[in-house]
Amino acid sequence: MNRMIDRLKLVFMGLFALGAVGVWAYQIMWVRPAKQCEAQERWWDASTRTCATPIYIPDITGRPEGMSRREWSELQAARKVEAERLGAIAAAEQARATEEAQKAAAAKAAAKPAQ
Repeated sequence: MNRMIDRLKLVFMGLFALGAVGVWAYQIMWVRPAKQCEAQERWWDASTRTCATPIYIPDITGRPEGMSRREWSELQAARKVEAERLGAIAAAEQARATEEAQKAAAAKAAAKPAQ
């Protein structure tokens, strides 16, 4: 009976030691880094154990603060339409100017006496 009690005592002491080591490992590997990350006002991802810096969305997208995605998309679409319209007008004006320059050069060449 005495040997049985000694054996059970060792088993329970081993289980207790294993549990204590497990708790310490959990504290050191997961809890402490999470608290340090949150103390730095960063984001902690427990699944990958990553401490990430939050990125301000307007810095990425370029849209003004407080403007919704829909408003920004509509504004960008309007700007694109305006740029395309102005581009078409500018292209037409450039073509007209080129045509006029060619006519002027042709007239100048025709007016120049042959030598």
